[in-house]
Amino acid sequence: MITLRDVSKSYDGTVKAVDNITLTVQSGEIFGFLGPNGAGKTTTIKMITGILTPDQGSILVGGHDIVREPLAAKCSFGFVPDDPHIFPRLKAIEYLRFIGDIYHVSTEERVSRIDLLSRRFGLKDVLNDRIQSYSHGMRQKLMIIGALLPAPDVWILDEPMTGLDPRSSYILKEMMREHADCGKTVFFSTHILDVAEKICDRLAIIDQGRIMFCGTIQEMRNHFSSESSLETMFLDLVGGTAENEAGGV
Repeated sequence: MITLRDVSKSYDGTVKAVDNITLTVQSGEIFGFLGPNGAGKTTTIKMITGILTPDQGSILVGGHDIVREPLAAKCSFGFVPDDPHIFPRLKAIEYLRFIGDIYHVSTEERVSRIDLLSRRFGLKDVLNDRIQSYSHGMRQKLMIIGALLPAPDVWILDEPMTGLDPRSSYILKEMMREHADCGKTVFFSTHILDVAEKICDRLAIIDQGRIMFCGTIQEMRNHFSSESSLETMFLDLVGGTAENEAGGV
């Protein structure tokens, strides 16, 4: 579970990237986090994962306060950032062993999980290659494998499908569903609205640092009194103008 209460974050004391947001992501659900560029998605995710500290409010991940109990909170989740820049001179297997060491994954579990995940994402035969030789998509797969290696209860995925081939995207979506159906939590951001519409149990839309909507897609349709697509409702909520899509916070 992830809980944000009255969370805000400003840059330079003037630009309010996140403005007093409150969210609860339940166990057993896939929760989508949507918004135009510059809306505050990445800032929010960086606060949830402890990369940034909120100016005010509290954030609990797996029951632990990310500011007061950072190690306990970070041990409860796996994180895939939106840019797979990772130790290019390491071999992939060295990177995964490093992750295993950090999270105290036993040798037996580590070998089993690396074998399973690398086969599932088609990296089994290239684990001894250096990461610098990997394509963007291969690095993205490696980041996903590393995040899932400790078997965390909470998955936090920032644009996880970026760079993935259709087969790997399908596999990841299957795994997200399996994880949520086991009573665990998946929180992910995406610009691919069709994906969000198909797999999310609930979602939130953020714009200009504020939550514009939080709930199921059917609840959104009830709000708009229509059977519109998520894309149409999303654009209605955020304005859908070119200036809404500009910037990046």
